[in-house]
Amino acid sequence: MGSASRRRGEPLAASWHPVAEPPPGDPEFVADADEFDAGVKPRPRRQHRRGVHSRYGWRIYAVPLLIVVSALAVFQTVRPAERGAASGLLDPITSDLPDEPIVTEAPPGQTFPPGMFSADLPPGGPIPETGARTFQVLSGTSPVIGSGHLFRYTVEIEVGVQIGNPNTEFGNLVQATLSDPRSWTNPQAGGISLQRVDATGPRPDFRVILVSQQTAREACDYHNGVPYDSSCRKGDMVYLNAARWVRGAVSFEGDIGNYQRYAINHEVGHVFGNKHVGCPVQGGLAPVMMQQSFSVSNNELHELNKIADQGTSIPADGFVCKYNAWPFPTAGTGGS
Repeated sequence: MGSASRRRGEPLAASWHPVAEPPPGDPEFVADADEFDAGVKPRPRRQHRRGVHSRYGWRIYAVPLLIVVSALAVFQTVRPAERGAASGLLDPITSDLPDEPIVTEAPPGQTFPPGMFSADLPPGGPIPETGARTFQVLSGTSPVIGSGHLFRYTVEIEVGVQIGNPNTEFGNLVQATLSDPRSWTNPQAGGISLQRVDATGPRPDFRVILVSQQTAREACDYHNGVPYDSSCRKGDMVYLNAARWVRGAVSFEGDIGNYQRYAINHEVGHVFGNKHVGCPVQGGLAPVMMQQSFSVSNNELHELNKIADQGTSIPADGFVCKYNAWPFPTAGTGGS
């Protein structure tokens, strides 16, 4: 989705080196902590005229001890939220996701229920709903691809997001996509070169991260923007929504592979200053900066802009494009 960072604060757990404690960030993303209350009421005893110790026996020691234990329980429950408010980290969520690999569901040509809105998340297999909100850098590097201003990037995955083989299914695909001459190293992009680095290398200029559905919703304005699952770029963080990674988009008709390449190219395109655009000609290939996760129809994107401004006015001119994954589909002189 790539909504402008001016509307939100800094991204989630955006530190580098990734295993280090992140710097202070936006308390807006801090999860609320539950509060507990505990107390002990001693059982009534027969009245005696002897001393306090004789009257209550061992309870004179147990009651203060239980009060201390209860206070510590409240302190331990509340303290992580307080620390999160200071650092910008979210409290970890326990994941109950299955361990088996995620498999894409449908070949190109998938049909959808009648009346399904194009921005809805398509039906399909299980998705990574929650993660730890901390990120692991995947190993892998590349030579410098292209010529011009050099941007270094890492490929990362949120801890707790389960896919079959992260390096193969995500890391290698991101690298292959961004190294393709149809992507942003094409000379028509204006002079961009890219190099993948890992945790042992220099600080990256941007980070491509596969995150759970909930983390993506928190980062990408799901509740305060367009209420449909999306990916986004915030600062140097490119958040790719694992729900979309697995299910794709209605407009891609079940072509998960090309949808994944589109998501990479679209969100990284925001890193280079590209804004959203509409369909330029009826029946043509959609520009990669069109919000194809939501629709390839200008009329539908025009209506979504009424819910939340996406940074570019899209005319309701009736144009509908064909889905497309690449900034420069022919690897030549044209965009789409």
